Amino acid sequence: MGGGARSRRAASRHPSRALMHNLIVDLRDERFGGSAQERYVANIEAAGVTYQRGGCPNERVLAWIDLEFGGSWSSEAAAGQNIALTKDGAPVAFATHQARGLKFFWLRSLETQPDTGLFGPFGVAPSLRGSSIGVDLLLATLCELRVSGYKSALIPAVGSQRLIDYYHRHTGATIQQTFELYDRAIPPYRTTVLASGNGTNFQTVLDAVKRGELPLQIEALITNNAAAYAVQRARAAVVPLQLALPWNRAQQGRERYDDQLLDAVLRARPQLVLLLGWMHLLPARFLEAVPEIINIHPAFLPLDQGQEDVGLSDGTRMAAFRGPHAVRDALAAGTAWAGATAHGINLDADRGPVLVRRPLLLRNVLSESAVMEKLRPIEHEVLLGGIRRWVFEQPN
Repeated sequence: MGGGARSRRAASRHPSRALMHNLIVDLRDERFGGSAQERYVANIEAAGVTYQRGGCPNERVLAWIDLEFGGSWSSEAAAGQNIALTKDGAPVAFATHQARGLKFFWLRSLETQPDTGLFGPFGVAPSLRGSSIGVDLLLATLCELRVSGYKSALIPAVGSQRLIDYYHRHTGATIQQTFELYDRAIPPYRTTVLASGNGTNFQTVLDAVKRGELPLQIEALITNNAAAYAVQRARAAVVPLQLALPWNRAQQGRERYDDQLLDAVLRARPQLVLLLGWMHLLPARFLEAVPEIINIHPAFLPLDQGQEDVGLSDGTRMAAFRGPHAVRDALAAGTAWAGATAHGINLDADRGPVLVRRPLLLRNVLSESAVMEKLRPIEHEVLLGGIRRWVFEQPN
């Protein structure tokens, strides 16, 4: 166990300044009126691409979105209306509009702008970037917003000048609001980590905090395995509270151990708990006392937590491999895919709301250790993406 101001500085750091911009598009512009949309759709179809509009895309499109664009956009697409482009049956582009229920802080201005519709996310396959198809899809989607009665469109959280110029050139978009991704007036979020093993995901978080990429203050590492290497990582990072709390089943009942674990976690007063290779199911009273929890799971899970299987970008399906042996179970089932998911927690194992997920195609990978070697970098990216999304959705 450690403490003091020096330890706290070593375990936390506020992210560096990152400016983002909300852009606004005037949908009363002539490029969005009359027969313009028909022209954009005709251009797309003339290139041999199928144009499909509707609500939530099918699971093949959603999985393709996660495969191509990092894993955070499929749940946004599922919350809105969409246009999906396919070529020979395979997804090649998509654009979402009018997504509902998103909690990102940069969207709160929409509550006072009833005449403004939400555009995005929006992505095009690498093979089609630079062609006119992306521009036609962009313009056709903005036409959809105009048809729905909106006078303007919000293109949110644009970071690069290149993209600002792109949207201005093709849509007339202008900057409505500039903001920092991380509000430096808000102290870093007090975070407790629960880990049972080597702690590579824990190290990923520690490194990201040290680089100034996450606004977290790592207050505690608690493990139920005294030999876990995660303890050494916590010691090296000077994490203030380092606690080994193994469960001796022969001497201690489950309820008593869970009470002891909850007391230890509450001692650190966390705003966020990360389950990073944590091999112990948490009881209902834990979830009630500590509602903000993120778990990282080594499988590609469905957005619908009630499903027992999940669609993939190649049109196939596989089981939703939940539980402690997800990779082993996937290999035993002979599936061609693995993946990683960062999700919230509820009473059903690995069925909490998905924050970020990403699939991994396995090619001639036959052992569990080989799969984990390929999966680990993706797992780390998904974990950091899930934490960032949680931060961006906080109400303060």
